[in-house]
Amino acid sequence: MSFDGWKEQTLDAVLEFSNGKKRPKNDGSIPVYGGNGVMDYCSQSNAEGENIIIGRVGAYCGNVYYENQPCWISDNAILARPKDNNVGKFLYYKLINLNLSSMRIGSSQPLLTQSILKEIVTQIPNKSTQQKIASILSALDDKIELNNRMNKVLEQMAQVIFKQWFVDFEFPNENGEPYKSSGGEMEWCEELGKEIPRGWRVGTVSNLGTVVGGGTPSSSKEEFYADLGIPWITPKDLSMNKNKFIYRGSRDITEAGLKNSAAKLMPEGTVLFTSRAPIGYIAIAGNSVTTNQGFKSIIPDDEVGTEFVYCFLKENLSAIENMATGSTFKEVSGNVLKNIPALLPEPNLIKQFSEIVKIHNDKIKNNEKQIDYLSSLRDILLPKLMSGEIDVSEIEL
Repeated sequence: MSFDGWKEQTLDAVLEFSNGKKRPKNDGSIPVYGGNGVMDYCSQSNAEGENIIIGRVGAYCGNVYYENQPCWISDNAILARPKDNNVGKFLYYKLINLNLSSMRIGSSQPLLTQSILKEIVTQIPNKSTQQKIASILSALDDKIELNNRMNKVLEQMAQVIFKQWFVDFEFPNENGEPYKSSGGEMEWCEELGKEIPRGWRVGTVSNLGTVVGGGTPSSSKEEFYADLGIPWITPKDLSMNKNKFIYRGSRDITEAGLKNSAAKLMPEGTVLFTSRAPIGYIAIAGNSVTTNQGFKSIIPDDEVGTEFVYCFLKENLSAIENMATGSTFKEVSGNVLKNIPALLPEPNLIKQFSEIVKIHNDKIKNNEKQIDYLSSLRDILLPKLMSGEIDVSEIEL
């Protein structure tokens, strides 16, 4: 490690700390920060300029966030603001690298106090070096955020098209005009209690694809699990993975584990759907995967496709959740999912929809891969930059 030009200082020397306050009752557009980030919105702020927010109590104690717009810091968080000529964004990354959650006290109710924070000693470089380090890491985070925003828009667009075409029946007719509002032929559907486009029919989810459950190999058999084996996904993996596409979970299983459990190998493009604990996480398999018993996944029929099945589940999620049963915890059984009504459009229309949405999905997939790469690069660079191992003195901003 090289700390040439760096100075050992306490955090109290470079940051001014203060506790947050109970949020105002009035709703508004100003973000309210707690230990888990933005938790709500209100009508006034208690912090402006460069703000570093630190989780003060509970499970998110030690989490760190940065905000340079007016915001409200709640009483579950501590506000830290740069002193003198120190760079707020650099100090934000410094606090992340310090792993503040490891410094909390208390077990049943973890706590991080101003006193603890103020006494932490660390190496701080001059302002120029702070600016360069902050610029490098911010550039990575900005690109990650841009890709995330783009993916969110692409996902929303796909869902909007699905609703317009298959719920509102405003798919383009032979003249490119919205079908229903342009006088397209409709007929009464007794099963659904409403009119549907002529030629469409009512089926079930089983007409969209094959519903497949999962299983868990015995945890007492080491030979059933391996590094870089067969991808095996659990609901927890989907809760931690915010991407639309998933390639593997935290554990892999072996061929022996697959053969000696109810897990099933499913192809790329399978739509994974958590059926319990909790219900409703949805992702697309980016390669062949297996899952545990917390899933009822759908292998789409060729004439239906991944894009239609994914959007169908998203559109009907609330209705599916309402069909869950169970006393200890709610679950959607395979039979329930198979028999959920599904309106079946003409195959050519599904094909048109899939061709459009596949372009969106391909862009989302590429963006997610770039996000994963940039996140890994940032996580590698962070400790090296904060230790002085990487010399930024020759970098020109």
